[in-house]
Amino acid sequence: MPRSPTPAETSIHSKTSTDSKIPKILVVFNGKGGVGKTTTAINLAAGFAENEPVLLVDADPQGSATWWIDRSQNRMGFDLVKETDPVLLNHLRQIHDYSLIVVDTPPALGSSALAAVLPAADYLLLPSPPAPMDLSALIETVKRIIIPFGVTHRVLLTRVDPRSLGEAIEAQKTLLEVGIPVCQAFIRTYKAHERAALEGTSILQWRGKNKKEAEADYRRVVEEIQQDWQTIEEGEAKQSEDCF
Repeated sequence: MPRSPTPAETSIHSKTSTDSKIPKILVVFNGKGGVGKTTTAINLAAGFAENEPVLLVDADPQGSATWWIDRSQNRMGFDLVKETDPVLLNHLRQIHDYSLIVVDTPPALGSSALAAVLPAADYLLLPSPPAPMDLSALIETVKRIIIPFGVTHRVLLTRVDPRSLGEAIEAQKTLLEVGIPVCQAFIRTYKAHERAALEGTSILQWRGKNKKEAEADYRRVVEEIQQDWQTIEEGEAKQSEDCF
């Protein structure tokens, strides 16, 4: 049976709406490649899509997320749009058919697509391996680029060796000591993630060795982000009540 056309064949412009519902925008970002950014974007989109309508925007010219989805024989539960035009990316807030938009950004700090997406973000997730060199570069990026935006953000430690969890725990302590929020959960390195990508599926749908552990890691991240949003909404509601 032929596969249905992928949602990546549409554009952001075709999805804009005059509906009053405004989606949350979750941006997955790191100025360096090879940190598990697209893997994180795909699996978070799949996790959130179990309970709400989700759009994944592939804003990376390399198109890794689009390549991943195009290999799929089955839908993952969310829609995909490939868009790198900064003019169109400025219209993310006008896409009202989804309650959540996840954006996979290019690994380039000077990217015009990134410059268009960051101001629209409600939440920034920054995947990074726990190695000292990776953390050093990330800390500088957060201080120079992320903090000035004043957007809620967390670092997510990725590519963590399951045999050396102490390195990840030490990295979490380092980030907290310099005032950078970090997820309690982290993403362990398993071949399952590579195989899921090759088969065009999220780790939630994939079947094979270490599937349970790999899936549990991303489910914990989804739960942490949901808790952050709940805390933010409760704080905003209290502020609103205090004004009356």
